[in-house]
Formats: sequence, structure tokens, C-alpha cells
Amino acid sequence: MKKFLTSPRIWSVIRTIRPWVTMIAVIAILRYTGLLAGISVVAQSALMKTGVLDASPAPPAVARDFDYDFSVKDLNNNTIDFKQFKGKTIFLNLWATWCGPCRAEMPSIQQLYEQIDHEKVVFVMLSLDRAEDTEKVSRYIKDKGHTFPVYMPSGYLPEQLNVPSIPTTFVISPQGKIVSKKAGTANYNTSGFKEFLEKM
Repeated sequence: MKKFLTSPRIWSVIRTIRPWVTMIAVIAILRYTGLLAGISVVAQSALMKTGVLDASPAPPAVARDFDYDFSVKDLNNNTIDFKQFKGKTIFLNLWATWCGPCRAEMPSIQQLYEQIDHEKVVFVMLSLDRAEDTEKVSRYIKDKGHTFPVYMPSGYLPEQLNVPSIPTTFVISPQGKIVSKKAGTANYNTSGFKEFLEKM
């Protein structure tokens, strides 16, 4: 055993893997404590200030019909049939409290929300947190001073909303077409994006 531990080859392997083990341990600790999301928010927010992440309408390859056949619930646990939003432009953002990139783009969404005619454009901030975390979601929104409408799934979500990553933002036209889909953090508080929403 002693010979094994003093072998130059073993120490060479240990020296090679030590930085990787350390990095994995640090990431695991940050993830477990929730600090990783905080670091992500700071980094994403800094990028947003440069203008690199300014949103521009990103139409999907094929303008598909949006499936309105599902329900959401508000933070007071009232069930809302999504069909009630038909005929209006919908800004639909999928997010979660534990998602750093989601949290980073929320101030820009709030600023956009404050400038938009809510008779024409409906905001649906759909939290994908667990159903039992409604209070956590509500507290987060209140603490940040966000006033846009926040909802959570009420059971089934259509296939279109089963996205591989969040944040993901859809814009649905009054005619029921998905006219824009953006995965990842973006700054939505731009004159171009506001004009895009208002001209539909």
C-alpha cells in the first residue's frame, strides 16, 4: 500500500484531477446553497447593460398555431382558461424563481409591461416552480416590486410549452399564431420590441 501511494504515476494522476474535483465541489456547493443562481443573475444583468442581449423579434421557422386549450392559475389559486386571452397579443414568458437567467431579465419585462397598452397586449408570466411553491413565487414577485400578472400551470400544459430550457418567451398574435419564440435571457425593454408588440 505504501509503495502504491508513493508511486510518481499516482501523484501525477492526482495532480491532474485535483482541479476538476475542486471545480465540481465548488459548483455543487454553489448549486446546493442557491448561490449559483445569484451569480448567474449578476453576470446576466451585466451583459444586459451592454445591449448585447437586446431582444429582437425571433420568428420561428414556421408560424404555428398556438394551442389555447389549457388552464393556468393565478397566485390566489383562481383557475383561468387560457382561451380568455384569444384575440389579443400575448407576451408569454416561462420562468422560475430558481432560474438565475430568468430573474436577470425580469426588470426589463417589468419596464416593458409598464409602457404597454394592457387592453391590446396581455402579459402571462408563467412560473414553472412546483405547485406547492406558490407562496414562494408570490413572495419573490412582491419583494422585487413586479406588477405584471404571474401565473402557474393548472395541470396539463400543451406540448408547445414543454420547452427544454428557461427562460423562454413566446409572442402570440391576436390571430393565434406564434410570431416569436426566444430561448434565453433578453432585454425586452427596447423601442423595437415595444413597437413589434404594439403593431400586431
